[in-house]
Amino acid sequence: MNKVDHIGIAVKNIEESMDYYIHTLGLEVMAIEEVASQGVKVAFIDAHNVKIELLEPMTESSPIAKFIAKRGEGVHHIAFGVSDIRTRMKELHEKGVQLLQDEPKPGAGGAEVAFLHPKSSYGVLYELCEKTKGE
Repeated sequence: MNKVDHIGIAVKNIEESMDYYIHTLGLEVMAIEEVASQGVKVAFIDAHNVKIELLEPMTESSPIAKFIAKRGEGVHHIAFGVSDIRTRMKELHEKGVQLLQDEPKPGAGGAEVAFLHPKSSYGVLYELCEKTKGE
């Protein structure tokens, strides 16, 4: 793991949530986009030493909608930056870590992402995030 890339926070409404981060905390929005493969709209907030990723469900069947229905808004995952996601996934699998998918999926900002099952990580959902060069 290279570093913590971002902390994902599930929200019901990204526009309302961004207001808090911008006007109350004084942070800046870096980018907003839709990630169809995950069924979410995301906003990245610059918190200087780490990014905050706000995740709004685009459909009622998205994993974020299910998370909010079960647990409410709040911290959803912690993402680690990696330089070779497929190798890292293989190494973790060999160490008995359960992954939520066999292959990386497209993520925000052109990254490839994969998630570790919380049952293998003491109840925490971790994301592996490999960004293309230049990101």
